[in-house]
Amino acid sequence: MRLDRWFKTHFPGLGFGDLQKLVRTGQVRVDGGRVKTSTRVEPGQVVRVPPLAVHVAENPPDPALPRVKSESREAEDRAFLDSITIYKDAQVMVLNKPHGLAVQGGSGLTRHVDGLLECYRDSKGQKPRLVHRIDRDTSGILVVARTRLAASKLAESFRARQTKKVYWALVAGVPKPRQGRVSTFLARGEGDGPEGERMRIARHGDEDASHALTFYAVIDQAGQKLSWLSMRPVTGRTHQLRAHAAHIGHPIVGDPKYFDILNWELPGGIQNKLHLHARRIIIPHPAGGTLDVSAPLPPHMQQSWNLLGFDASVYDPIEESPDE
Repeated sequence: MRLDRWFKTHFPGLGFGDLQKLVRTGQVRVDGGRVKTSTRVEPGQVVRVPPLAVHVAENPPDPALPRVKSESREAEDRAFLDSITIYKDAQVMVLNKPHGLAVQGGSGLTRHVDGLLECYRDSKGQKPRLVHRIDRDTSGILVVARTRLAASKLAESFRARQTKKVYWALVAGVPKPRQGRVSTFLARGEGDGPEGERMRIARHGDEDASHALTFYAVIDQAGQKLSWLSMRPVTGRTHQLRAHAAHIGHPIVGDPKYFDILNWELPGGIQNKLHLHARRIIIPHPAGGTLDVSAPLPPHMQQSWNLLGFDASVYDPIEESPDE
């Protein structure tokens, strides 16, 4: 299994952000070597774990044990998830995740998608499984597997880059050229402060640097002040689209980490929230065929689209972009 999931099983009190810091600083090692949270660990390998001030689970919790959650709260969680579900069958469900809702738990987070999915746990102790993540402040499509086999097949599709993901964003200015590609290496920022929570443009060969490739296209614009971008990440790096938009000089509106244009004023009526939405996904279905789902805009982005006169029903020019 992935290293981050191994830690979630054996050290449930350790937040994902805290684990990332431990991995980034080399305090966690597998067979003596440095790793990433996505590294897969195999039976027989030795995981070095530094002293942690969190609860240690000597044995993985039994999922069939009764949960300390009231029936009313569980019903509320199920009703909420049902309200944001835009596709569901026996193997897969697709959520339109709201802005501000985290996908997984972390420091100070008590409400997140992974926790909400507990309400769907069946009599055999199985619950739907996350197969990918999107940022807390990014809205839109989140694919969830409903069976172990579906989770395995979907995860393999993501690893093999057999998926097409289309994001919509509102950015400052108008990129030139209007359609293009951004190819960089990305690495975690240095330090434990705000810079450590950002991704930085790195050089090939830098420690922990990973290649990131994004295609983009301008769909519409409001003068030279704002433009509506369609963005398709070929790779799936942390904060990839946010970092790439800032890198080409057109950061995403409402981005607290990467919007760095001095003396830039937010147009009236537009909320200062991240304007990045996972609009569409095309992925092989675990049972065969193709799953193609689109998610409507979140309220704050729909409000901006209305104010700017953008029509969300127009053709998306980047959907047929090449993969290389």
